[in-house]
Amino acid sequence: MPRGVQEISVRTAGERFYDITDQIQSAVKKEAGSRSGVVHLMLMHTSCGLCMGEAYDPSARVDMEEFLRRLAPRSQPFITHTAEGPDDSPSHMKSILMHQSITLIVDNGRALLGTWQGVYLCEFRDGSRTRTVTLKFMADH
Repeated sequence: MPRGVQEISVRTAGERFYDITDQIQSAVKKEAGSRSGVVHLMLMHTSCGLCMGEAYDPSARVDMEEFLRRLAPRSQPFITHTAEGPDDSPSHMKSILMHQSITLIVDNGRALLGTWQGVYLCEFRDGSRTRTVTLKFMADH
C-alpha cells in the first residue's frame, strides 16, 4: 500500500448498516499519529455504500435501513437485472443513493464527528461478504 493508505475489511452478513466508526478511528490514528489533516474513505463496490448518520440510538439505524428498502423494493416490475439474485438490481439502486466516498477532518489523530454521528458501511446484498474500505490520510503542512 502507498504511504498513508490503508484498507479496512468489513465482514457483512446480509442487508443492513454496519457501524464502522471504531475501525475508522483506529485506522486514522494509525496513519495520522497525532497529526491533523483530512482522511478520505472510499469503496470500490457497486452494491453497498458509505454514510454518516445517527449512531447513538439503534432505532435510527433501523429506520434508515427501512427507508432505503422502501425506496428500492425488490418487487418492482421494471427490474430486469437479476443475474445474481432478486437483491441484485435493488442493491445497485440503493448504492447510487449513498456515498462511495466520504471525507472527514482529522484533528490530532482523530476523525471529527458530531456527538451522535457514526460512519456506516451500508450493505445492500443478501448473504455474507467481505467489503473493503480504502482510507487515505493527507496531513496538513
